[in-house]
Amino acid sequence: MKPVFLYDTTLRDGTQREDISLSVDDKLVIAKRLADFGFHYIEGGWPGSNPKDAEFFARAKKMDMGQAKLAAFGRTRQKNLQCEQDSNLQALLDAGTPVVTMVGKSSDYHVKLVLSATLDENLAMIRDSVAYMKSHGREVMFDAEHFFDGFIANPDYALATLRAASEAGADWLVLCETNGGKLPWEVEEIVREVSKQISTPLGVHCHNDTGCGIANSLAAVRGGCTQVQGTINGYGERVGNANLTTIIPNLQLKMNRPVVTPEQLRELTSLAQFVAEVVNLKHYNHAPYIGQSAFAHKGGIHVAAMLKAADTYQHIDPQLVGNQMRSVVSELSGRGNIQFQAKTMGIELGNEDAQRVLNHIKHLEHEGFTFEAAEASMELLLHRLRTDYVKPFELIDYFVMTERRQSRGLLSEATVKVRVNGEAKFVAAEGNGPVNALSSALRCALEGMYPVLKTVRLIDYKVRILDSANGTSALTRVLITFQGGGHVWTTVGASTNIIDASWLALSDSLEYALVKLPEQAPLS
Repeated sequence: MKPVFLYDTTLRDGTQREDISLSVDDKLVIAKRLADFGFHYIEGGWPGSNPKDAEFFARAKKMDMGQAKLAAFGRTRQKNLQCEQDSNLQALLDAGTPVVTMVGKSSDYHVKLVLSATLDENLAMIRDSVAYMKSHGREVMFDAEHFFDGFIANPDYALATLRAASEAGADWLVLCETNGGKLPWEVEEIVREVSKQISTPLGVHCHNDTGCGIANSLAAVRGGCTQVQGTINGYGERVGNANLTTIIPNLQLKMNRPVVTPEQLRELTSLAQFVAEVVNLKHYNHAPYIGQSAFAHKGGIHVAAMLKAADTYQHIDPQLVGNQMRSVVSELSGRGNIQFQAKTMGIELGNEDAQRVLNHIKHLEHEGFTFEAAEASMELLLHRLRTDYVKPFELIDYFVMTERRQSRGLLSEATVKVRVNGEAKFVAAEGNGPVNALSSALRCALEGMYPVLKTVRLIDYKVRILDSANGTSALTRVLITFQGGGHVWTTVGASTNIIDASWLALSDSLEYALVKLPEQAPLS
């Protein structure tokens, strides 16, 4: 069975998503991470289109890309120019990459309408451009744009464009499903037909407009393609490109077509998270294989079975892709969820204790709490069951006031009295709102004895009204997320009083920080 090669186009196609804009430094760090992961080809951008991509290629020449080959992207020559006169082709050469990828028209409709060229002129443009790049020692990929639409409309001409590129020396012919409108059986059938008539290796480049980008890519491999193009996390124009973070494990684990080493595959989840962080987009929790929820189990029956055998409700071992199994606790849970959660914390919980915790959780969720999105609060419930657990602080009371003063405008002030290490601490603080003032006062009361709290910061605060029909007396849920020491955690509070709901979530967050982070012992 022929090997399958991975071609990543996150740095070009991925950046065509409307809410992504990468600096040159961003592109360089992503390129390095992709190379380390094991990609065979990394497309860096279009050097003839903008100064940023030209700078990227100039700096990328100095990088150690390991086995990965860097590709520069462009188009075939313009119809009225010689290759030597075409600035786009010259920019491709100047990029100095070992691989050049050129897009050309394979649909007669696009040749006539978009290029305003004859069909023969387009074939000459393809043939000349490929031959020109081969004469300069480049590995050449011909991206046959709109190939599947073109093949259905005029198969003879679509195949003629491939033959023109192949006869000129192209190393790869990439069949592009540009509009993302085809279905898997169409793609497989067409690729199978092409592979009977063309001997040059075939690749596939799919978009996801029907939600079939991944399926179409896998179908193309079944049909005979030995290169798959796509992007990390499926980033791309419109609804996105084929998602390589799903394609890779499907190829390797489901179709028995190894594309990376097992060690590299275990880096897949962290790679997806890394790229999401660099492009400044939230990592999609429900993504197959690499999402936080991909191996999260909520139903009590499921977890009870998985405590006996993990594969009863999981299609793979999550560690194969660098992910982990989780048990989500809610009112739908059974004792097994609680015991599973406790076991991950090193706490052995008997049936009676687990049932007691479960009953308490169901009561709290009825009161407006939720523990699916606030696992830190759930973990604290279990820690508090330990006979050796000592709460790092206890609330005595708090007072919050908000007023508008003519001299200073809106002002919030909070006082907090807590007991720490047997000593009562009484602190007042101001803030730009009542919750901010309460947070400042509590942190001031604790940081003297727990200096590690100076390293944590609030990164998200969410309020949800649970029963809006009750107007201003409605039950309110607050979720607070903190970050520190390489951890991110969320806690929950619920009350008809938004300040009290915020206090419950806030105090849990700081208590959790003292449980999880080092050097949490109080200073004497």
